[in-house]
Amino acid sequence: MTFKESLTTLPQYILPHHPLSRLMGKLTHSENKTWKNLFIQQIIKAYGVNMQEALNSDIDSYASFNHFFTRELKAGVRPLANNRSDIACPADGAVSQAGDISDGQIIQAKGKSYSAVELLGGDEQRAAAFEDGKFTTIYLSPKDYHRLHMPLDGTLKEMIHIPGRLFSVNGATANSVPRLFARNERVVAIFETEIGPMALILVGAIFVASIETVWHGEVTPPTAKEIRTWQYQEDAPHLKRGQEMGRFNMGSTIIALYGKDVMNWQDDFIAGKKVKLGEKIGSIN
Repeated sequence: MTFKESLTTLPQYILPHHPLSRLMGKLTHSENKTWKNLFIQQIIKAYGVNMQEALNSDIDSYASFNHFFTRELKAGVRPLANNRSDIACPADGAVSQAGDISDGQIIQAKGKSYSAVELLGGDEQRAAAFEDGKFTTIYLSPKDYHRLHMPLDGTLKEMIHIPGRLFSVNGATANSVPRLFARNERVVAIFETEIGPMALILVGAIFVASIETVWHGEVTPPTAKEIRTWQYQEDAPHLKRGQEMGRFNMGSTIIALYGKDVMNWQDDFIAGKKVKLGEKIGSIN
């Protein structure tokens, strides 16, 4: 951890994460035209948002900043990996880490890791499905498309809302905050696929106003004190590869887990790589 990272990270331990995020939620959902247009313009300028990819490029027509932030893309701008054995990228962003789940541990950053058990809500049986499997962590920046899509066809089996802190999830905090992704509030969706269980973990962060899924709607807020679990049996949602499964109302991180010996990442799918939704990031064995 560098001195600069310390200055960025240490104040976050004392910040009131959830009240600040709820305030940001109110601001991003405001329909005050002057405010929301100014906010949109500043984000586009500061982060270089490519509005040519947006289905709607007219910022005046967005009801709120959040409608802009979760904007839909034009058809065809994110081609879907087209071979049946391809694993598609679930989001725009940058690879934070990718590799093996070793001895139940997932790499967060150099010298830092956390356990699959705690990431998945403390349930050892749930985590056992991914023992010696594969993982990736993808960070979404404010310029990115913030809808999340399926890497493979899958039938939803379980959703878990795990309350927690809301540290920032950028590179500085990943290098500095121990067990970051197992401490932040998150929503876990476990699907059954042709290669076995697949977990998609939507990790909240400070100023992330809410996390939604297409089958449930807004999962958080509210922020519960205890873990909440939903089981899906009859009429369980089945989503196709490339289909939208959820979204962040403000930016954050998605983690994907797979079982042992069922898939491999592309050779160039490594930390720091910029990725786009739908591109091939791995292959089924």
